[in-house]
Amino acid sequence: MTNSRKKIWGWFFFDWASQPYNTLLLTFIFAPFMTDLLGDGSSAQAVWGYGVGIAGIIIALASPFLGAIADRSGRRIPFVALFSVLYIVGAAGLWFANPEGYSLLLIMGSFAVGLIGMEFATTFTNAMLPDLAPRNELGRISGSGWAFGYVGGLILLLIMLTLFQVNPDNGRTLIGLPVQFGLDVATREDTRIVGPLTALWFAVFMIPFFAWVKETRRPDAIPVRAAARLAWPELRATLKTLPAQRSLSAFLLSSMCYRDALNGIYTFGGLYAAGVLGWSITQIGVFGLLTIIAGAVFAWLGGRADDRFGSKSVVTISVVILIAVVLGIITINRTHVLGITVAPGSSLPDIAFFVFGAFIGACGGTLQSASRVMMVSQAEPAKMTEHFGLYALSGKATAFIAPLSIAVVTDITGVQSLGMIPVIVLFMLSLGLLGFVKTAPKGVKDIL
Repeated sequence: MTNSRKKIWGWFFFDWASQPYNTLLLTFIFAPFMTDLLGDGSSAQAVWGYGVGIAGIIIALASPFLGAIADRSGRRIPFVALFSVLYIVGAAGLWFANPEGYSLLLIMGSFAVGLIGMEFATTFTNAMLPDLAPRNELGRISGSGWAFGYVGGLILLLIMLTLFQVNPDNGRTLIGLPVQFGLDVATREDTRIVGPLTALWFAVFMIPFFAWVKETRRPDAIPVRAAARLAWPELRATLKTLPAQRSLSAFLLSSMCYRDALNGIYTFGGLYAAGVLGWSITQIGVFGLLTIIAGAVFAWLGGRADDRFGSKSVVTISVVILIAVVLGIITINRTHVLGITVAPGSSLPDIAFFVFGAFIGACGGTLQSASRVMMVSQAEPAKMTEHFGLYALSGKATAFIAPLSIAVVTDITGVQSLGMIPVIVLFMLSLGLLGFVKTAPKGVKDIL
């Protein structure tokens, strides 16, 4: 394998290693477990929203400064290593969510630490994308990396469901086995193991990243301490240039809205299914398998569509579909689907939620993969790292809006389905802003 191929595969392995935090902890296993831990779906959704929202505020405040420091120092990998430690420590700490005695502050604090570690590490690895290949190949590389990450999440979710997570109805895993390694189901060790398992997975599969991804230090790089002193002046100067760059500004604002909305879906999807449809964690896990498979397939296909039609086309179509999907989801409960009354005990609400989940997976993977390629198109080549720092800032500056607004609306109304309305508003705002974004550079087709 050539050095360039090794570097690309090493970069892929970050997605493979880190994706389970989203899949197993943020969405399909640990988040719905919070409903069991707190005993009420609305309370769990509100607490989860505040916890994730506060973590988002911390990410927003620190991201721009870290980006500026990394840009001036020419160092990204040491930052990735630092935040990898936070990922591992935070994920492992979820083991202490024992229903017989736990500290809610410790549990949400551990989750927030791990989430902060994952998000910051992702910021620095995304900024490496333009260094991997020519512009006309980045769609394929980004889509393949995202798909590879989904496969990693899928495999670990399968391990969790087949060896550890038991169905409360029969005390067996998805394939009929008793819980493995002597875990105590009474204290929910079969579910709590998801934290240490995710931490171990990340630690093992980050080895190829650190072994194969090497960065060339910029000739004008300065020591980290000096870069830290210059961080605020550099950031302030960069922000002052934004009003004159209409297309870039519109894209950053649009991506800020749709990424926040998408994170809201991922963060609360499992909680919604548990609270509104009464699904068990095993059912939610199976739902997750379908969503991940759809995400992997369409992230791969979307990467090729990106190279052919342009990132803006892929992003716009994905956002339109997601608006329709969320509108459909909030009409689903045990008595109604899309406004139509269903018979008691009907499986139609479950089937509809599975179908919508597949669309979320398909569009979510495609949207996020195309977004980081679109950032390459919008950025000035001479300021690529600086502009990826802005992309990170736009994604994190309001990362708390969806979780907190969902929490507030849920608290006020006491209805989980109404709590999802802010997600629709954010998607619609992003769609309007996309209209001001110029199409990809000459030589790349765009149908919108």
